[in-house]
Amino acid sequence: MKTYFFSFLLIFFFIEASAQTPAATIPAFQFYKADGKAFTKTQIIPDHKSLFVFFDATCVHCQKTMLELSKKYEEIKKLNIYLVSLDQHITMNDFMSKYGKNLIGKKNVLLLEDRDHVFIPLFQPKKYPSLFLYSPKNALEFYTSGDQELPKLFDAIKK
Repeated sequence: MKTYFFSFLLIFFFIEASAQTPAATIPAFQFYKADGKAFTKTQIIPDHKSLFVFFDATCVHCQKTMLELSKKYEEIKKLNIYLVSLDQHITMNDFMSKYGKNLIGKKNVLLLEDRDHVFIPLFQPKKYPSLFLYSPKNALEFYTSGDQELPKLFDAIKK
């Protein structure tokens, strides 16, 4: 009986997790820059699309995604790019030096630490990496998780 109950709970939580829908608009949030200062939704640069990339430094798919974003910087240089992780900045900096070299030091790229663990409940990502492309009016234009739909992301950016 316990086995059936446990199986039911497992299936229930799996269905709940897969039923998450990504945030249709950019939610109010607070993340942290490398200097420890807070960064909030009110600080997003207006009049540009915003790309939020939720990643984990140990995730192979995140590594592949960051390499691709780095290689194609010319295609994304007009976006606000917010790279958000639960990792600490020291870990994120190491990750970026290996996989995101062309993004380091760019004015439109900001590395943000989610030390309060709010990204998941607010943005509703399905897995690592999750990429959210928002319009200048903060409406979701494209969402993907994993690294398989990166060509579709680049197509959405061009629109």
